[in-house]
Amino acid sequence: MTTLDKTPGAKIVATPARDPTNPSQRILVVEDDIAIREINAKVLECSGYQVAAAEDGAAGWEALHANDFDLLITDHDMPRLTGLELLKKVRAARMNLPVILATGTLPEEELERHPWLQLAATLLKPFSPHQLLETVKEVLRTDAPCSSLDPERCFPVFTDPFRQALPVQHWDDNDGGTTT
Repeated sequence: MTTLDKTPGAKIVATPARDPTNPSQRILVVEDDIAIREINAKVLECSGYQVAAAEDGAAGWEALHANDFDLLITDHDMPRLTGLELLKKVRAARMNLPVILATGTLPEEELERHPWLQLAATLLKPFSPHQLLETVKEVLRTDAPCSSLDPERCFPVFTDPFRQALPVQHWDDNDGGTTT
């Protein structure tokens, strides 16, 4: 991964897609938790998407001005600029960009007060890699195959700890995610 420093203390990580023959869509992942940010980026990258990652809303806002994206996935509770503050800036700038709010705390009252924010989807943490991919596919209306995911190759960041917490029989070989 390449790290691009845009502002002091903020990092934007660009992750190229692995299969250049598959035309992929560009996704910006904005998440302050480094482990979650890396896992989400890796899951998306292994599914053929081009991924850039920013460590907070302010770095995400800069990335949105520096590049074109097909989708924004953002956490809400972040330093410097929350996910909703980022979304408000995106909508005020009239960026026609679908947004998935992937968060542990859904700000329902604020979303109800501001229907113009127009979220494409929400993901409540914790969510599985399969849930992330299915939501992204639904929002982007793509057929990126989940079945081709190899957990050992695509999820090396968390394979061992995840498998310790969740026995192997709970991994579903058909979708690369977990069974419920």
